[in-house]
Amino acid sequence: MAIIDDAVSTEPGASRRRRWRGGLVTVGTVSALLAAMGLTVLGLGAADNAVANYDASSWLWSAARSELARVNGVTARVDTRVEVPDSRRHPVQVVQTDRLLVLRDLNTGQVSSLDLATLQITATTRTTPGLGVNVALHEDAAFVVDAVQGIVRQLDPRSLAPVGEPVHYPPGITGGAFDGEGRLWVAVPAEGTVSAVTAAELPSEPGSAAPPGSGISPKRIETYDVAEPSHELVVSTLDDGVAVLDRTAGALVRVQRGEVVRTPLTIAGPGSLPARTSGPKVPVTVPGERKVHVIGAGGEERQFTVPGRGDKLSPAVAWADRFYCADESTGTVYSFDASGQLVDTIGGKGSTGPLELEVRENRLFINAPDSSTARVVDDKHQVREVNKYANDVLGGDPPPVPPPPPPPKKPKVGKPSAPRSVTASAGNARARVSWRPAAANGAEIIRYVVEGAGERREVGANQRSVEVTGLTNGETYRFSVHAVNAKGDGPARSSNPVTPTAAVPDPPSGVTAEARPDGTVLVKWPAANGQGNTIAKYAVTANSAGANAPAGESSKTELVVPAGELDYGTQYAFTVVSVNDRGAGSAASPVSNSVVPFAAPGAPVDLRATTVANRPGTVAVQWSPAAANGRPVTKYLVDAGGRSSEVTDTRATVDGLGDGQSVTVTVKAVNEAGPGAAATANARTVAPPRVTVTGSSATATAVTVNFTVDAGGGQATCTVSVPGEKPVTARNCASATVPGLTPGTAYTATVTASNAAGEGTAKRAQSTDPLYGIATCNNGPDGDQRTYCDKDVAGRNGNEIFSVPQQDNDKQVGWARPGTRLKAYCKRQGENVDSWIYNDQKQSSWWVRVEFEGKNYIPWAWLNLEGGDNINVLPTC
Repeated sequence: MAIIDDAVSTEPGASRRRRWRGGLVTVGTVSALLAAMGLTVLGLGAADNAVANYDASSWLWSAARSELARVNGVTARVDTRVEVPDSRRHPVQVVQTDRLLVLRDLNTGQVSSLDLATLQITATTRTTPGLGVNVALHEDAAFVVDAVQGIVRQLDPRSLAPVGEPVHYPPGITGGAFDGEGRLWVAVPAEGTVSAVTAAELPSEPGSAAPPGSGISPKRIETYDVAEPSHELVVSTLDDGVAVLDRTAGALVRVQRGEVVRTPLTIAGPGSLPARTSGPKVPVTVPGERKVHVIGAGGEERQFTVPGRGDKLSPAVAWADRFYCADESTGTVYSFDASGQLVDTIGGKGSTGPLELEVRENRLFINAPDSSTARVVDDKHQVREVNKYANDVLGGDPPPVPPPPPPPKKPKVGKPSAPRSVTASAGNARARVSWRPAAANGAEIIRYVVEGAGERREVGANQRSVEVTGLTNGETYRFSVHAVNAKGDGPARSSNPVTPTAAVPDPPSGVTAEARPDGTVLVKWPAANGQGNTIAKYAVTANSAGANAPAGESSKTELVVPAGELDYGTQYAFTVVSVNDRGAGSAASPVSNSVVPFAAPGAPVDLRATTVANRPGTVAVQWSPAAANGRPVTKYLVDAGGRSSEVTDTRATVDGLGDGQSVTVTVKAVNEAGPGAAATANARTVAPPRVTVTGSSATATAVTVNFTVDAGGGQATCTVSVPGEKPVTARNCASATVPGLTPGTAYTATVTASNAAGEGTAKRAQSTDPLYGIATCNNGPDGDQRTYCDKDVAGRNGNEIFSVPQQDNDKQVGWARPGTRLKAYCKRQGENVDSWIYNDQKQSSWWVRVEFEGKNYIPWAWLNLEGGDNINVLPTC
């Protein structure tokens, strides 16, 4: 059976006081309790929590952050967080009332209780990990429903200690949720019944909770026939009562106020229900045909189609005269009005994965546990988005959303195949018929039909073992089984003949099961008493929540169920039937303990290895979580280029590699079974840049170099320089111009590109264009002015050239005849010279260095530069 350990209280001694119905709690008490649990609460102080809990709030799980966020439905903001250690990326069931919060980690099985008025962690307890155990909470009543074992146990939510005796059902029950009146409803597929359980009243103090045998226990108060035995049943609790979907017969049964109303449905595939339905309309979702059927008190009222493709639809949820249906393949929630018209589309921005829809406190909360996003919908259907990671309580950005998977290929749809391995064993006036599943052929199997002994029996698609009673001992029977899907009846397969007899062996006792790291399950039992006949074999049946199926047969007193035969992460318990050499079988043994099959994890998904552009010898690795395969992934092993590391996150940075090194990265997930399959990707560390000059050009005073840069996977910065000049940054790493150069001069330009791994350079020779000026002196109109510019004379004259920038007779090197074209190099400040009427009143203290008997100076006043006579184009000498 599922394990429920003795609850562990967080209080170290009897002197510590617990609050049950509110009261004052000190910061020290809260801190001590949280520290004892290893939890961290961030946000509101304890004094604010009692008020906040009644302010339309809901606690939402974030798997990537391993934390709970309390989202205020009025403000659509997070006001408090609780970090839950050791649950990163684990699926966690969250059940809550205004005063209590109970969590169950499906990977570890741990159940924790938190008093929301005081933020006190009251207790923890252990259950069997995996799917198959459910926690239910209503006001002060808490239950753990072990669907595999068929055990419904009440717990005191303050201490998680058992209250009285549990309620026992046959193995493989379904349901386990409260209706609005505080009744816990459970369906029993083996019987075709549904029943209600009420909680025992809790004592005033948790330490005095009623122990087993005290007579104070939960009670089964109502039981109703809702289907034929072995039909597949799905339960949704109502405001007052329960709705049961008979997936095998295609009918919805409503149980309210003692009345049972059955509504046949026109559905072409297996349907689903939400765990809880608010209001009078029950939506039945058929994922395979993407339709929702709305069932009212008078029967089926309407049906509508959900847009999109595929069958990843969650059960539609009724809320405030609308229906909300989530498509987990696209992260989209579709909203339909009461007439079935699509009125809103929520989300759908590429995020995928589970979506949780829950109506609480007059709000609909939509949570994506694998992302940072949640949404709140009020009763006017206004939608507000919530960032569960907002306000920097934990810091950092949310993990990246993995890309959506490609749309599923539309399968070829046909009738199912024949079931495999149909076998029968006889008992006393009865026979047990078992079979392996048929191939669905593109349309989910709705039911199996067992025919024989003059009768036709329909059983659920997940009920692959059925007992046929009312047979005559000594008469031989043969049975046939066929599957049914939306396309119709598949071919039948017949069993071996069997002859019921009263001479049946005893069933084995003390059946045990052990899940092993290689994915197999070992089922063992002591030899049964053949009652005078030889035991020829034993037939083993695996029971899970709401389902049973043959696990195999063995002539020994043990059976190894092969790896992959059972679903990893799902709870199973086993029964064994003894079969003697005459083909007569015993009754089923008592059910074994529950186990969760497990194996090494799958390979990490979507592994991506990329260059870290700003760090040498480094690659970044990121992936989506590997399939846990029944046990929590505890770490990942990362290897890149021979450098290994272990991480618990789904990302890693590997450094210490060579520059420009190509590496193969492998990542393996590790769980209790050991390392799983590797995912591989390739990456290259950043390499020093490589520069290629593609061309250059020049003006008289500037050089432009064009080039390309292979940045080596990094982020390159580029400059161009010439000797004696300040480097110029090339912002686009494609070209740059070095200004302020001397005309007519040969330069060597150097292009330098730099990144985290180093530098790359290339050189280019380029001369600036020569710049010429015209020595200008124009004679005046009168007297000596008429010959002033004709020749050099004693004293001052136009176009005189000196070795220095001043009119010093001792430094004059000559005179340029007007119109002489002189090659200019640069400018320099010197003596102010006025050309007066001989060059349009040009006056300046600039002198230009020109080619004239070497490199000497002429006043700019006497030299008109070509191209506009702009002195500023010349560099300073």
